Amino acid sequence: MEGTDRAVMTDTWLKKHRLIYLGATRHPFILGIRDGSVDLSSFKRWLGQDYIFVRAFVPFVASVLLKAWKESDDNADIDVILGGVAALNDEIAWFKTEASKWGVALEVVPQQINLNYCRFLESLTSPDVDYTQAITAFWAVETVYQESFAHCLEEGSKTPEELKQTCHRWGNDGFGQYCRTLKSIADRRLEKASKEVVAKAELNLLSILEHEVEFWNMSHGAV
Repeated sequence: MEGTDRAVMTDTWLKKHRLIYLGATRHPFILGIRDGSVDLSSFKRWLGQDYIFVRAFVPFVASVLLKAWKESDDNADIDVILGGVAALNDEIAWFKTEASKWGVALEVVPQQINLNYCRFLESLTSPDVDYTQAITAFWAVETVYQESFAHCLEEGSKTPEELKQTCHRWGNDGFGQYCRTLKSIADRRLEKASKEVVAKAELNLLSILEHEVEFWNMSHGAV
């Protein structure tokens, strides 16, 4: 029975922590994009700060790749994560193009909320954080964006035309499938992990959701 529970551990966690998960994926900033009421200055703030975050995300994903090479029980994991690394190169180029289009300076000072999240990511690159924790954290970060921006593309949404490309970047079906693949890897690893590692991975998930809510708050106007 214990093994069966762990096989769907991520589902168990998302049900257990549903309120904060909804806070991260249905934040007023996202809902504002979906219903067309978003203040474009908030969007521009998010764009500049998220560029900083994505650059900090790169070494984290590289560390996940290295841990997969050392610890994974399935070589296919490396191909999946490598695809994520490659996508980040395109993502950074996209941010530069979007910033130019919106007149957003990318060399902005990172806000404290952003710095806190980046430092948390850096802590996950530590050798003390094993592959199971790292891949679970990777899945969580990507999934929040996928779930959030996909919501802005669903039937009935009134997302402004000028923001639809942004929403499609993370809300598209291909990225959704990628997140489901990461989820499958995380669940496979969690099934075999010790109770201590599972507990640490759950705490990391909660930290990520809290940081995501704070990041949306910052974009929405909170300091």
